[in-house]
Amino acid sequence: MKFRTLMLAALLSLVPGFASASGGRAELKWTSWDQGLKTAAASKRPMLVDVYTDRCGWCRRMDHDVYSRDDVREYLSRHFVAVRLDAESPSAVSYDSRRYTESSLAARFRVSGYPTTIFLKPNGEHLVNVPGYVQADRFLLLLQYIGDGNLERGESFDDFVQKANAPSSK
Repeated sequence: MKFRTLMLAALLSLVPGFASASGGRAELKWTSWDQGLKTAAASKRPMLVDVYTDRCGWCRRMDHDVYSRDDVREYLSRHFVAVRLDAESPSAVSYDSRRYTESSLAARFRVSGYPTTIFLKPNGEHLVNVPGYVQADRFLLLLQYIGDGNLERGESFDDFVQKANAPSSK
């Protein structure tokens, strides 16, 4: 069994978006805002932007309960470019041919509470903000909804969830 665990950790380390952490556990690899925009455009994958603050307890809980789950990390690494944006940081970033601080960029996207998850198209165009903590199972459904293009096709999230939860007829 130990050999299987080591093999899985070795295989996951080869998957883009994963980085090996202590204990052989795979961790989600977050990228910076500017690099995330470049990577999203080049890979034609949408961006997931985790807007957080260091003092935010619910942000830490998202890290612990949601982003730490294998199924969430795997889906994110395959379908999204994962970016972290510190809503209290004075660090400079670029968006839409303008310079911002991370803090002012969060305000530009009308983020008023933390955590907030922002989804952007591969070209950087804003799709939707999802404010607050979202439980892991529901968050995975949200990732699948957006990652598979259902939002852009105009399907409602409720209809998507209903179909996802319907018993399959085989």
